[in-house]
Amino acid sequence: MAPDLATGGGEPAPDGTGRPDRLAAEVLVVGAGPVGLMLAAELARGGVDVVVVEKRKAPSTESRASTLHARTMEILDARELLPDIGTPPHEPRGHFGGLPLDLTWPSTHPGQWKVPQTKTEAVLEEWAISHGVDIRCGHELVAVGEVGQYVEAEALGRDGVLRLRARYLVACDGEDSTVRRLTGADFPGHDAGRELLRADVEGIDIPDRRFQRLERGLAIAWRNDKGVTRVMVHEFGQAAGPRTANAPFEEVATAWKRVTKEDISGGTPLWVNSFGDASRQLTSYRHGRILFAGDAAHRQMPIGGQALNLGLQDAFNLGWKLALTVRGQAPDTLLDTYHQERHTAGRRVLANIEAQALLLLGGPEVEPLRALVAELTGLEEVRAHLAGMISALDVCYPMPGPAHPLLGARLPHTVVRSGGRELGSTAELLRARGGLLLDADKTGLRVPAGWADRVTTVAGAPEPGSLPGEPGAVLVRPDGHVAWVGHDEDGLAEALGRWFGPARPPAP
Repeated sequence: MAPDLATGGGEPAPDGTGRPDRLAAEVLVVGAGPVGLMLAAELARGGVDVVVVEKRKAPSTESRASTLHARTMEILDARELLPDIGTPPHEPRGHFGGLPLDLTWPSTHPGQWKVPQTKTEAVLEEWAISHGVDIRCGHELVAVGEVGQYVEAEALGRDGVLRLRARYLVACDGEDSTVRRLTGADFPGHDAGRELLRADVEGIDIPDRRFQRLERGLAIAWRNDKGVTRVMVHEFGQAAGPRTANAPFEEVATAWKRVTKEDISGGTPLWVNSFGDASRQLTSYRHGRILFAGDAAHRQMPIGGQALNLGLQDAFNLGWKLALTVRGQAPDTLLDTYHQERHTAGRRVLANIEAQALLLLGGPEVEPLRALVAELTGLEEVRAHLAGMISALDVCYPMPGPAHPLLGARLPHTVVRSGGRELGSTAELLRARGGLLLDADKTGLRVPAGWADRVTTVAGAPEPGSLPGEPGAVLVRPDGHVAWVGHDEDGLAEALGRWFGPARPPAP
């Protein structure tokens, strides 16, 4: 996180001291983790004034999530962030409930990519700052509420109370969300019944284990290129206990010895953590001018790296919609589609994680079920279905209009050419701010002048066979999902109005 900045840009103090009484912004983001930073950068990229408040005083050193899936990698590519990520280790194989699963799916980045959360966060932070995002570290939110056409909040920092006013607030402050608690948002589901203990440990020498089920429990271990071993352990039948803090290393070492008969107590723990199979989801991701994204909106066991990816994809869906709304180019009813689309996507992920938790943490009684699932994943149709679901490549949002295989899905990768000249890949074409109208079949359709400030027209031929169903022209939202497919001007105008707001009146 960037160092705290001097308070500025607020409203004049009523006492005439010159010190601002309130810091004003168009959008206040609570939480400077990966989800909050992704959202803040997307908003700032869309011309929105953003302030982020974060209770941590310094960047986290905890490794936490370390897996980016294919859809997230495509998103980062569409924002030119992959060079900053570097060349992380790539694994085409993942798992479903601890059972090996080939994650191959049509994508430029199939499989999973091992990127420490600290790296992801650093890249997104630099991106946000480069777009002018104001990040306030060491400020913990203590009050929030809607007041008229604004959201007002207070955050307690080293210099006292920071008062903030924004047109919208987005909670990206994690599974123990302060915003969720302060607003009393309904968060149904269940608490953890079982848990995995994990630790990053130096100075131990044990065999690598990939979801090894032993007589007394589950053991996972692997050593990274720096000599640090991550261990994860669950004792069958052991219930998750109430915790006010993470498990002590002694508890991890004791459980590891009971399950594997190996002694790791002499190692040096760098990070100790526990996570359970709790599953909760907000009833609504939108509460007026307060919205929720990432773990603030849903709580799930981080199996297979899905949790972080789900949150980043929440932010990518919300960012362009909120930017259009704040700029007055679209009505705020556009924000309702954020809840509709991402609540459904989140519910599906939580369901598959619950199924995996049963397969992973269940005792001997789940062995017949594991054998059946392993047999089913040997069928290509089943394997592809699970791979698309885990990687989020198969997410397809409901869209009005005649059925078409592209409608609602992400725009597949292709290279577009015109007159023998390469215009760019679909990821490159989406780097322009706003949406994209791709005239893929010489329809002659163009974005009318009233929407040209929000959508760019590109006329060119995609690679043969890359776009199914002879689509004609394809309207693509800024998040890469296809909003309309067709050949007629009326249908295009209707879709533009729905997703990008009314046409701008002609200049007098």
